[in-house]
Amino acid sequence: MSEADRSLAGLFAPGRVAVVGATDREGSVGRAVTENLLSGFEGTVVPVNPNRESVLGEPCVASVSEADADMAVVAVPPDYVVDVVRECGESGVRNVVVLTAGFGETGAEGADRERELTEVAAEYDLNLVGPNSLGVMSSPLGLNATFGPDAPPAGGVSFMSQSGAFVTAVVDWAAEAGLGFKDVVSLGNKAVLDETDFVRAWGDDPDTDVVVGYLESVVDGRAFVDAAREATDDTPVAVVKSGRTDAGAQAASSHTGAIAGSDRAYEAGLDAAGVLRAESVQELFDAARALSGGTVPESDGVAVVTNAGGPGVMATDAVGDAERLRLASFADGTVDRLGETMPEEANVYNPVDVIGDAGVERYEAALDAALADPDVGSVVVITAPTATLDFGELGEAIADAADEHGVPMAACLMGGGRLAEAREVLRERGVPSYFDPARAVAGLESLAEYREVRERSYPEPEPVDADRERVREILSSVEDRPDNRLGVEAMEIFDAYGIPTPEGAVVDDPAEAEAVAEDIGEEVVMKIVSPDILHKSDIGGVKVGVPVAEVADAYEDLVARARNYQPDATILGVQVQEMIDLDAGVETIVGSHRDPQFGPLVMFGLGGVFVEVMEDTTFRLAPVGREEAEGMTADIDAAPLLRGARGRDPVDLDAVVDAVVRVSQLVADFPSIVELDVNPLVATPDGVRAVDLRLTVDPEELDSNS
Repeated sequence: MSEADRSLAGLFAPGRVAVVGATDREGSVGRAVTENLLSGFEGTVVPVNPNRESVLGEPCVASVSEADADMAVVAVPPDYVVDVVRECGESGVRNVVVLTAGFGETGAEGADRERELTEVAAEYDLNLVGPNSLGVMSSPLGLNATFGPDAPPAGGVSFMSQSGAFVTAVVDWAAEAGLGFKDVVSLGNKAVLDETDFVRAWGDDPDTDVVVGYLESVVDGRAFVDAAREATDDTPVAVVKSGRTDAGAQAASSHTGAIAGSDRAYEAGLDAAGVLRAESVQELFDAARALSGGTVPESDGVAVVTNAGGPGVMATDAVGDAERLRLASFADGTVDRLGETMPEEANVYNPVDVIGDAGVERYEAALDAALADPDVGSVVVITAPTATLDFGELGEAIADAADEHGVPMAACLMGGGRLAEAREVLRERGVPSYFDPARAVAGLESLAEYREVRERSYPEPEPVDADRERVREILSSVEDRPDNRLGVEAMEIFDAYGIPTPEGAVVDDPAEAEAVAEDIGEEVVMKIVSPDILHKSDIGGVKVGVPVAEVADAYEDLVARARNYQPDATILGVQVQEMIDLDAGVETIVGSHRDPQFGPLVMFGLGGVFVEVMEDTTFRLAPVGREEAEGMTADIDAAPLLRGARGRDPVDLDAVVDAVVRVSQLVADFPSIVELDVNPLVATPDGVRAVDLRLTVDPEELDSNS
């Protein structure tokens, strides 16, 4: 539904708005919307109601076809909505906002109604918001096409929400918090327009300084990533994503699937999109305040200027805890300059304490010195109420300093009514202010994170040479099996994609097992091969260090153990494999899990038997290039083990990176692979070996493989 060339201007800047279902009846949605539009909209409001001549003093028309409208707001019972929307399409009303509930959120009948609505919208190429939406707002024209109680103050934040109640709460709070909005949309059921459409539209809107959102889901993850990457070149995007449960992992049969859950996919997807993810509503709008300023820090050094020692220490601690920020180291010239202008009792090192009797002039001198320092990329300025300060003048001084130096600043005004004038001055002049020093620092951290986003490049992964036809044959073998899981019997997949494996084979009789062991020429590892026995070591289904002379007996013993454990299990044979010295390397895992919204994710982490206990893993959207894969090897807590910790030799990181890239391309090439584990991928100074394999295939997707 998201289209690169779709214009949403008619939703936020219409000349004439038809309210279908307008009425005078107290407490009705139709009345609330009509009142909201009549109270501030600069365009024309056309009530549509065949049973009334006028609504709230405005003449009515009988149908939307008579309204000659640019946008229609639909507030009629659900059984009439589809017909009304069809009439909108027939009469040339391309922008439609459906407030009515009773669609996909209500059950099978509502879902059928929503499908019909979607079909009508597609037939007439409509920009349709909803159904089950609170509506849309836009400050420049005073548009409040919602049934909420208030319109937001004007500003540069454009806001989308999957919850209508969240919109009303935020709008009510915004006036008190001093945050202004440009456009607001309640997404509703997202039958046609979804988050991707609005990110794309607002990213192109010069009057939108920052895009924020409350999301419960993303309709098309890959389209969202593409739209957000383009938008964030100029416009930051920040969201709160609710629904962090791992319920989606309950049916997972691989380690990767069990760890991934639903939230890890969103974490990887939002990161790939360059979207800043907030952990709470407060954090989201604290970030929005900072990001609205449009200036990003040129360095990570933070200066703290305060008239109160305790809050200065709190800000310093917050900077130390931040991922991207650090306390700036003042040059000698800065310290000398501060020493010339500050009283003897003041602290002229960072954090700068101008002490409690400071007036506006002392703050100005401290800010000018700190902002001129070459290591300062941003400043936190803190004030607690004192009798020596004129707070209106202080607000102007802070804003003047920010304008003069072009350096991001966050004010921490630690008081109530006495500081109201300073807050208002800073709001009008675009300097974010907070009560808590830690929140001020977090605002600056969001700017540093956005700077990283803007500096990113997104190179296409290099092509991987592979025998894709052989992989297609192996995956198709599940069509002849009672289950859809493959194990070490499919190890040729690795060979086809250039991923090294130990010497060995899967055999189905003791004599053949002995012959394979003789070819290897040393002690071997033997594993039962059965799609029904996932954890082989738990049942004694693995033997390590088997001499060639004992291989035949070991074969019989492994099969017997499997039969005793699960008499009806399908036994495909026994894998006879070259032994890999695990003590000489690091056991890692490379895996994949196919997410319904974002497609295949690739996982890398610490492997072996503890993978689900430690969960020292990181995820990316597949396929990944070498640069991303290198980042994955650095992300995990066990990264020092790979690079040589405690006297160990470093592993061959190039080989690890290459394996991650190749697995990620494999799962991107073959949509039928639902889950995949390479565990362990043993990394040594001499290279890597993929020792074990577990994957799940969706037979219905076999035809979609590349």
